[in-house]
Amino acid sequence: MTDVVICGACGKMGRVIADIISGREDARVVAGIDKVNAELGFPVYESFSQLTVKPDVIIDFSHPSVLSEMLDYCLTNGVPVVVATTGYNEAQLSEIHKAAESIPVFFTFNMSLGINLMAELAKKAVAVLDGQFDIEIIEKHHNQKIDAPSGTAILLAEAINKELGNKYSYVYDRHSVRAKRSKTEIGLHSIRGGTIVGEHEILFAGRDEVISLKHEAHSKSVFAVGAVNAAVFLSGKPAGLYAMSDMLAEA
Repeated sequence: MTDVVICGACGKMGRVIADIISGREDARVVAGIDKVNAELGFPVYESFSQLTVKPDVIIDFSHPSVLSEMLDYCLTNGVPVVVATTGYNEAQLSEIHKAAESIPVFFTFNMSLGINLMAELAKKAVAVLDGQFDIEIIEKHHNQKIDAPSGTAILLAEAINKELGNKYSYVYDRHSVRAKRSKTEIGLHSIRGGTIVGEHEILFAGRDEVISLKHEAHSKSVFAVGAVNAAVFLSGKPAGLYAMSDMLAEA
């Protein structure tokens, strides 16, 4: 049994995670962290210093501003953490990587199995297409999402760029670019509207043909399921930075 603390327990994703865990036999929620308290069937605290029980793992679906406090707690107490929040700056990403030198950290920009499969398919595609196709990534999310482009779009772009030897640069939209498209660029485009949970599409545009890879998330539960699976996977692991590919390799 994996004892879990949910950071951001009273938010939309926190509640979904709690609901998913309640239906599993390999994990249980022992506490939550949130500035807003609510009756969720387990104690919810405002800060990590108030925790009265040491969890096996923390699942974080909160806000980038919580990162330092959470990592301090995890490093002090030797607690693994699944970091599922997005919108981190470069300094915070460095914090995450530094923490992984001392504790197990599961970090990915998207917890969906489908998205991670899409990234693998995209890497295969660029290897076959061999630079002959232009690459554009289009992401769509609800009108409340703050960061753009999405962390998932960046994940996809970096997976592709790594396969291409990190020779490509990123161009965000095109309204300020008054020039022909370069062959060594990846375009990223963000759309915000309505209640779109998350859509990502990779276009490979060649001469007289277009190849498209697309993923649609119809519910936030796809991310929550992945995060819970990651928490169970991470419990008992040695220090290191883990991603979805590590979990899939062990399945």
